[in-house]
Amino acid sequence: MDESFPKCLKCEKGVLIPLSDYGRDGASIQYKAWVCTNPDCGFHLRIDNGEITMGTSIGFTKKF
Repeated sequence: MDESFPKCLKCEKGVLIPLSDYGRDGASIQYKAWVCTNPDCGFHLRIDNGEITMGTSIGFTKKF
């Protein structure tokens, strides 16, 4: 497997790295999101229920 990741075309400083998650039934979902490694950029692509969303800010949720 090629371990190089694509350069972020928004900021041209970071690279897009894949993130995985688990579905409702506990099944692993590889590459559910791609996130720029540049913290000042915040660009991301995400797949939710078959729809692709893009953004320039990332929300964080605190869980206690």
